[in-house]
Amino acid sequence: MSFLDNLENTLKNTESREERDPASLRRNHKQSEADRAHAKSLQPIADELRNSKFTAELLNEVTKISHGLRTKVYISWIGTTLRLQAREHRLELAPTPSGVVAQMYVGLDSKASQTVDLKKSPKPLAEKWLTMVGPRPEAKPDVE
Repeated sequence: MSFLDNLENTLKNTESREERDPASLRRNHKQSEADRAHAKSLQPIADELRNSKFTAELLNEVTKISHGLRTKVYISWIGTTLRLQAREHRLELAPTPSGVVAQMYVGLDSKASQTVDLKKSPKPLAEKWLTMVGPRPEAKPDVE
């Protein structure tokens, strides 16, 4: 038997032993129950974020402002999180137990975070984020 076959058999045996371990099964069950309870507690806030007038107005404001900046904004839902992306800048609105939190990123670095009141106007949030994005850099002509 080769080394790789032996290694593969050892890994399979270890995995199957873990799957049958009662303590491991209990731990996994408790973790999945906790995850399920957490998701259930966030569901009303996530539904409000997805269906609120705030979200619709935010998308309209972002579209309007970004058009003036000549910048395309990509909109996507990732689970319960609303993500807006313009070039290397991102705005993510995520439900938390205390409400909705807006997180602003440049690349992978978090630049700002704030709690969002879904009853107020989204215009200040859209302006703050798109001010960070700024106008599109103009293409430089090729000069020889």
